[in-house]
Amino acid sequence: MANLKTIKSDLNRCQICKDRFAATHTAHTPRPVVWFDKGARIMIAGQAPGMKVHLSGKPFTDPSGDRLRDWMQIDGETFYDRSRLAIIPMAFCFPGYDAKGSDLPPPKICANTWRAPIADALHDVRLTLLVGGYAQNWHLGTNNVTETVRSWREHAPRVFPLPHPSWRNTGWLKKNPWFEAELLPDLRSAIKAALA
Repeated sequence: MANLKTIKSDLNRCQICKDRFAATHTAHTPRPVVWFDKGARIMIAGQAPGMKVHLSGKPFTDPSGDRLRDWMQIDGETFYDRSRLAIIPMAFCFPGYDAKGSDLPPPKICANTWRAPIADALHDVRLTLLVGGYAQNWHLGTNNVTETVRSWREHAPRVFPLPHPSWRNTGWLKKNPWFEAELLPDLRSAIKAALA
């Protein structure tokens, strides 16, 4: 089993999707966004970096990140402390846009290559947040975000499935008021316990 330092070094140099990304509408090069370290107590399993994150090299530097931090009720300093919070998406690089300007899905080869060794090396994780359908499908084998999030009590307090915090999901939040009224208070308590 490789140690975390080796995994991070190898991941930072990863080019397995170079040809795939070159063939997208954005024709970009891989830029893995590696954001985890030894001792992390919380793991956020998300989808993949967007264009803003691809450019910044820092995860969740967009309105989705603002909403996620609000849901978690933690500040930026805590969120970006890699020794406390690991961000392990289904793909570490921006997958690109299609010809219509829509996000492409995270390439499965990324998760197949990196998730198991990273999970094995992060021994201190106490809480996992599954953000969006791709992460929920990978970890839980589910395909319906609403039903998976509605069943959150089946996985808490160690795992919380969440909708993607994109502003596109504002309508979903209005249709599902139980998310903010019931799930978020328990999530926030679990986060405090994990970081204590």
